[in-house]
Amino acid sequence: MKITKDMLIGEVLDIDTGAAEFFFEIGMHCLGCPASRGETIEQACAVHGTDCEALLEKLNKYFENK
Repeated sequence: MKITKDMLIGEVLDIDTGAAEFFFEIGMHCLGCPASRGETIEQACAVHGTDCEALLEKLNKYFENK
């Protein structure tokens, strides 16, 4: 499976909650909030001023190694 920028954060966390660490790294600490779970990865990166491609690379590496 490939993680893409248009996936919802909630979708990614439903697959594996261990991926939360990568969202914490960009300053997204409110992952239990319904609003944050409904954001796309791209939206979260824009709000937190983070490079979306770098986050996707980390997430995809994480899931490849599972």
